Amino acid sequence: MALFAGCGTAGGGAGSGEGGKTGTDPESGLAWIAESDLPPEGVETLELIDAGGPFPYPGKDGSTFGNREGILPEEAPGYYAEYTVPTPGSEDRGARRIVTGEGGEFYFTEDHYESFSRIDRG
Repeated sequence: MALFAGCGTAGGGAGSGEGGKTGTDPESGLAWIAESDLPPEGVETLELIDAGGPFPYPGKDGSTFGNREGILPEEAPGYYAEYTVPTPGSEDRGARRIVTGEGGEFYFTEDHYESFSRIDRG
């Protein structure tokens, strides 16, 4: 298959953002997703995290994420925090979250912690 400058293969997928990381993050073993490939609400949530809020769910956003599912790298309790990524049309918080680590990591789940991708903010 030939690829030409400015062209790529169809399909995209995690980590397919222009100029972003592709494949698997060696630290977490999770697929990369470019910040530009997040839903618009995910980008807005990252902007709120960067600004320190205000968050739409103040009692929930910024709370400790326990990693009980064991999908993210194992860290000390309190290392991870979670933030709601609003789902249009949902009457509650929905299933989408961004989880941050104290080391500067960002993860996205769209299925309420059943799977994660590491966010490439580069």
